[in-house]
Amino acid sequence: MIHKLLVANRGEIARRIFATCRTLGIETVAVHSDADADAPFVAEADQAVRLPGNSSAETYLRIDLILGAARRCGADAVHPGYGFLAENADFATAVAEAGLTWVGPPAKAIAAMGDKLAAKTLLAEAGVPMLPSWTEADQVTDFPVLVKASAGGGGRGMRIVRDPAGLAEAVAGARREAASAFGDGTVFIERYVERGRHVEVQIVGDRHGTVLALGERDCSIQRRHQKIVEEAPALLDAEVRARLHRAAVAAGQAVDYVGAGTVEFLFTEEGEFFFLEMNTRLQVEHPVTEAVTGLDLVRLQLLVAEGAPLPLSATPPAQGHAIEVRLCAENPAQGYRPAAGTLHRFAVPGVAAEFTPHQGLRLDSGVVDGSVVSVHYDSMLAKVIAWAPTRAEAARALAGALARAELHGVTTNRDLLVRVLRSPEFGATQVDTGFLDRHPEVLAPLLPPAELPLVALAAALASAAARRAAAPVLAGLPSGWRNVPAVPQVTRFTSGDGGEIEARYRLDRAGRLAHWSTSPVAADSTPATSTESDEASAETREAVTLVEAGPERVVLEVAGVRRAYRVHRVGSEVFVDGPDFAARLVESPRFPLPGAALAAGSLLAPLPGAVTRVHVEVGQQVAAGDLLLTLEAMKLEHPVFAPTDGVVTELPVPPGGRVDTGAVLAVVNPLEETT
Repeated sequence: MIHKLLVANRGEIARRIFATCRTLGIETVAVHSDADADAPFVAEADQAVRLPGNSSAETYLRIDLILGAARRCGADAVHPGYGFLAENADFATAVAEAGLTWVGPPAKAIAAMGDKLAAKTLLAEAGVPMLPSWTEADQVTDFPVLVKASAGGGGRGMRIVRDPAGLAEAVAGARREAASAFGDGTVFIERYVERGRHVEVQIVGDRHGTVLALGERDCSIQRRHQKIVEEAPALLDAEVRARLHRAAVAAGQAVDYVGAGTVEFLFTEEGEFFFLEMNTRLQVEHPVTEAVTGLDLVRLQLLVAEGAPLPLSATPPAQGHAIEVRLCAENPAQGYRPAAGTLHRFAVPGVAAEFTPHQGLRLDSGVVDGSVVSVHYDSMLAKVIAWAPTRAEAARALAGALARAELHGVTTNRDLLVRVLRSPEFGATQVDTGFLDRHPEVLAPLLPPAELPLVALAAALASAAARRAAAPVLAGLPSGWRNVPAVPQVTRFTSGDGGEIEARYRLDRAGRLAHWSTSPVAADSTPATSTESDEASAETREAVTLVEAGPERVVLEVAGVRRAYRVHRVGSEVFVDGPDFAARLVESPRFPLPGAALAAGSLLAPLPGAVTRVHVEVGQQVAAGDLLLTLEAMKLEHPVFAPTDGVVTELPVPPGGRVDTGAVLAVVNPLEETT
């Protein structure tokens, strides 16, 4: 039996495995990079070992360091989690040769499925349906096609190509990204199915020859070929479900599969399905299967690793419906650009369980209040899972919990997820892998533009209340009290879209709101003095009654309806949460210090990373949309395009150079300024 388990992974992955270990009485060991030293998963482990460095290559991908950590702690088993070395056959072999129990499939099965080209050949012989594919660009005759990495997964290295002209560059780009992500630049080309559905089958096998299907999941809603919404069961008729399960079990049997794995398929609009790939590990989306079956898949992994037979003999029936979303630190409106920084507050209401199967609202998170979201790893913060008797109820509960969550300090995809779950098309199960491309409206923030003035007023009132509460003298005076009551208080904020808004208000002697107004601020304006004439020129809003104004809560009554705003201030940042939206404002100093001006046309790094390629030269004329350079950060390539027609006047960072957020990557002067 396993007594002490080392988890060769990080974040919510490690925390999920630790949770099951605690219920089974198994001691746990964490390994961590320097960047993760203070992470929650490290604190939760019984023991922890440092892996010096920050990048994955220095730490979590070092087989020698991980095995050394196992020896130092006396671990007798290793669980690879999902990601990093989870599908590395050499790692599985090294663990076994070190005399440790490997919690995963045999190295032979990992190797067979790790090479997607070889896997397609092997499973085609087992009768699993396949899409046509090619290994060389000149072999392709039909478009559109999808260029895919032969090693790894997670959407990295994938490119959709719709005509022959773009195929060569897509193949080259996919090879670069695959080599960077997986250490293997081999790619192949496959027929691309428009409006396909991504449906996968959870399988589990034991050492006694049993391979079972534990149900299926629909993971069709994806961004950049990476899943962000998953649900179980998939909506299939009984005959198709039976054929799908048989194909998945045949795939597992073809490689003598042991442990938990996933066989992924692509459904066409006509109802045909084809093999995509087999992931020889536990999947990120496994909680939805746990919710509808009641099974703990990590427990099953540990049992079969110890040599026990599976404690079930048939596919369990699905009970109810479960939906999971991946909450990521990224900005969907800016091409899903990852975000980094400190997560000042992380709170999801209504959570009934964490990391364990549950019929209700479940949270699997790698972060807590104060966690630092690093640029060294992927952008996922947490998984939020809702189970309910019906799909509609699960979607409603999950959307409501996300909308009310307090997520302060790092930009997330929360608003996108809520809009997807509430969209009529999702409710009608009209989903496929092109859903987000067809529905750009889901990129809109939940905050209605008309609500921003009230948000700014609430933020200004809360900030004033906080200052009064901290005042060393006369703290008992009402917030905003003035000797000259006709003069309003003025607070200027920068909003999430980069615009500025000015909130003005006056309180009477009793602390009641006597007048308020807001106005957008011109980019070249300076903070105005507070006068009645200025206030009259601002855009005055509807009548508002101030019910309550404290540092953390403001209640306003508008047209007879009370609205409560939760306010959290960190330095100059003010986070305002309403009943169904959230906003981040940055309070501007009343008397800003002069700063160094950037050259016109400067393009700044959106996050820390490395410049991998520079495609232009200084003095070169470019057109709007031309690719200037490529920045690699958080495991992905981020192209930087020319914002306008112009001439490149500066390229301060050479290929291979590292930059911090806000560094100048290039300067493009518009043509009219260079003629």
